[in-house]
Amino acid sequence: MINKEGLEYLVGLGEEKEVLIDTEQGLFTTVNLSRVKLPKASTLTVSTLTGFVDYIKSNLDRLPEQLLVQVKSHVQVRLYSPLNTDREREEYIQAEAILPNNIVYNRFLSTEQFNIMLQSSFVDIGDKDVLLKYTGLVKDEAVKSTGDDGVSQAVTIKTGVASVGQAVVPNPVALAPYRTFPEVQQPTSKFIFRMQQGPMAAIFEADGGAWRNQAIKNIKEYLQEELKEMKNIKIIA
Repeated sequence: MINKEGLEYLVGLGEEKEVLIDTEQGLFTTVNLSRVKLPKASTLTVSTLTGFVDYIKSNLDRLPEQLLVQVKSHVQVRLYSPLNTDREREEYIQAEAILPNNIVYNRFLSTEQFNIMLQSSFVDIGDKDVLLKYTGLVKDEAVKSTGDDGVSQAVTIKTGVASVGQAVVPNPVALAPYRTFPEVQQPTSKFIFRMQQGPMAAIFEADGGAWRNQAIKNIKEYLQEELKEMKNIKIIA
């Protein structure tokens, strides 16, 4: 037989029992009247646009009828659902580009390091071959400060086995470093090319970061082409 204290204990348990109430404004709980938000999937991360597109086309997770793709930056793309009843979006997958880690701007490198950087991390277009030629032929004591007008520099280069000659370092130069996803065209932009005794060489960005807008545009166009048969996807950049 349950005594008075036992009944009060059971009543207390009943009062603490959580009850979920479904309303037009959403799902509520009687414990502290906290709003219960809809569960969201954990975000999948890939490193290529190819993987991003393959995931969407596979419909492995039975995605909703309407989808939103946002080209957030030159290295990041995300896939969202429409707004839910909590006015929140579910993020299904994001692509984050893996870029070379040996590209150095605004700092002088030895011509050997500079050559390696150009050959391994820049597309073979623009003035890449010109810079490789100059930095490969310049003599150790070659870079002259005399005649430097702030734009062009004079350097002494090896023109033969034993002969030397004067050459003017080109400026500005057009280069296309690997700065976005490999599936899209790398944007070409202008750089200031300078040399110092050592010899040492450096490049300085000279387009105000406009290349980022071009990279984002290239990504959007790539996705529009790859997903053109899927009319339920809106791509923004």
